[in-house]
Amino acid sequence: MRGRAILGGAAILAAVFLWHRPSTDRDASNANPFGCTARGDGSICDAVVGLSKVAHDPVLTGNRSNLLPPPETPGAIDPAITQANIDATICRPGYARSARPSYAVTGPLKRRMMEAQHPGEAGADYELDHLIPISIGGAPLDMRDLWLQSRQGQANAGDKNVLAYVLWRLVCTHQVLLDAAQRDISHDWTKAYQLYATPGNIAKYHFRQSEQERD
Repeated sequence: MRGRAILGGAAILAAVFLWHRPSTDRDASNANPFGCTARGDGSICDAVVGLSKVAHDPVLTGNRSNLLPPPETPGAIDPAITQANIDATICRPGYARSARPSYAVTGPLKRRMMEAQHPGEAGADYELDHLIPISIGGAPLDMRDLWLQSRQGQANAGDKNVLAYVLWRLVCTHQVLLDAAQRDISHDWTKAYQLYATPGNIAKYHFRQSEQERD
């Protein structure tokens, strides 16, 4: 009896190891070790895939509320960008750069927001962020999509830029639907980071700081 219990425990530990171990040949965006693929329809498979992704190390622990945008920034999309035209729009090289408002517009806007929300603090410590990145169809100049995100501490602007790049690649390789990416990053970007910015995806897409311009 004791021997069977030990063997059973070993089997469980082995299963846990296989579940959590990193894999370079597994697409972490839509599959899990059991070969189940997410369909985005609320199925049992979707739930299993979600649990598989959450097993990765999170970008943060504890309370997320102070790391999310205020309620008046729920996110906003550019209605001209649709799933049907992503190859000709957001997935075209240089799209995000061309769609981004100029500094002549965003600079004064950021200064006004800093004065209202973070008086006396250094503007360099915050990024004027598009909650839904321009690179996945966020509205370029809609106040519902703009917020000041800290460049310091846990789950900062740099982390979100990594997520934005990974999501852009997943959307443009048709592994994640555009509306799903937009919904997930706007609902809670920290949870979206856990879901999509896995070590495997970051390594696969060779994220570089210089490519943050895709936001």
